[in-house]
Amino acid sequence: MSELSLFSVEDVSLDFENVPTKIVLLRNIQELKIAGYTLGSLQEGREFETPNWIALELVKLGFARFHEESMMNLVALNKIHWRETKLQTGRQISALPKFFYPQIRRYLKILKENSTGDAAVTTEYNSALRLIHDIVDCRLKKIVSLSSSSTQTESVLGCFSQEERILYDLLNSAILEWKSKILKAEVTE
Repeated sequence: MSELSLFSVEDVSLDFENVPTKIVLLRNIQELKIAGYTLGSLQEGREFETPNWIALELVKLGFARFHEESMMNLVALNKIHWRETKLQTGRQISALPKFFYPQIRRYLKILKENSTGDAAVTTEYNSALRLIHDIVDCRLKKIVSLSSSSTQTESVLGCFSQEERILYDLLNSAILEWKSKILKAEVTE
């Protein structure tokens, strides 16, 4: 069992909140204090990195927007979907972008919030949701298959996201325990 097994999906989400995220300021900031952090004088249009949770607050307050490279989008999802469902077959699994699952949750949340009354955003939301479900289902089938087979190489395990590695370790451990119980030879005297 790996060290990741000691973590939960919630722990990975918490890590994501502290990852530096690039944002673009939409207006000037003289000085702003957020939960003990102080942002000094910043000019509209300036790009900078800040922990994700601060970036999210600045976006909510209307001071900033996420930089395109910091956001998941439909083009990226289509590429991942194509790679997972068309290119990779059987037990082959490709690496996902770091923090893929927290990124898609944030992307879907933003789309859902902005979809009210906007048909284009609603269409993007529905397309993204369909792609995400396909990606998750495809990867889940591969993880279950891989966890039930013999020990995997680090190159295979390295392609799992942190959340997937947690799931793999739990499944692998449960399957190994189950196999040892059903294959255990009873010795009677």
